[in-house]
Amino acid sequence: MKYLLVTGGTVSGLGKGTAVSSIGVVLRSHGLRVSAVKIDPYLNIDAGTMSPYEHGEVYVVDDGGEVDLDIGNYERFLGLTLTSSHSLTSGKIFEQVLKRERTGHYLGKTVQMVPAVTTAIQDWIVDIAQKPVDGIDHPPDICLIELGGTLGDLDIAMYLEALQQLMFKVGPENFVVCHLGMVPIMGTMAEQKTKPCQQSVKMLREAGLRPDYIFCRSEAALEDATRQKLAVLCQVSEANILSLYDVSNIYRVPLLLMEQGLGASLCRRFGLTCEATLAPVLRLADSAVRAQAERLGDWRVLADRVDVVTDEVVIVVVGRFTGLH
Repeated sequence: MKYLLVTGGTVSGLGKGTAVSSIGVVLRSHGLRVSAVKIDPYLNIDAGTMSPYEHGEVYVVDDGGEVDLDIGNYERFLGLTLTSSHSLTSGKIFEQVLKRERTGHYLGKTVQMVPAVTTAIQDWIVDIAQKPVDGIDHPPDICLIELGGTLGDLDIAMYLEALQQLMFKVGPENFVVCHLGMVPIMGTMAEQKTKPCQQSVKMLREAGLRPDYIFCRSEAALEDATRQKLAVLCQVSEANILSLYDVSNIYRVPLLLMEQGLGASLCRRFGLTCEATLAPVLRLADSAVRAQAERLGDWRVLADRVDVVTDEVVIVVVGRFTGLH
């Protein structure tokens, strides 16, 4: 099993969920099967009791679990059928550890964050990563892990420790760290500022995890000088610093990553022999079969369709929370 972790820094809302889904689409175009786990560091057991004004609407999975909306994003992008166990929260972990303590699972030992809680986190991820989620009765090739929250938050410290330990157990050849950093454009000269990204990478390194890839969120494409500066200061190869700039719709993000060579690079990084493999990621009608002759050609059809939609549809929302615009 291979693991790919995505973290985020500086501010929330950078688009980690979209980045995870898009990475999965790119990997699927190389014939790889993926699964996904979302880690939320809040103490709620799940998102069902949380106001959508604070955290967004919940997504209900097939087993009835109410989970973070990112899970729905994974299912939509990747064609997966996930469960409530694919949503990991601090509430679930602490509940499990405390129940084990009450039933004597720890055999009288002092129950501490390390190793009891960090081991529980690792066991949860390893177990759920093995479960088939795409209708094929075999474990996936790669498990995508999104670490919610922002580097520097006290809530995610135990997850960073657990993930560092997991990387040590499975070996760095089976564990890739991707960091989503902010590169704002400021001033009348529209200069791309790298300091926020530098600082969040520094926090990640202090936690014992070194990024293999940096995804730079910005309004415009990353300039060569900016990429070179980040490569030197963050000690990441220029080829592994990717630009995630604003695009017309989120379905163009996988195309953006593919055009920067992410799929082939990840195949090499994981030691997989699927660098040149070309696989469809969508089920298209026979009339669109020519789109499958190029990598993500079928996905490009979808992205193009979203851009040319002109008809307006009025949707009536009925529910307790309907004040969002």
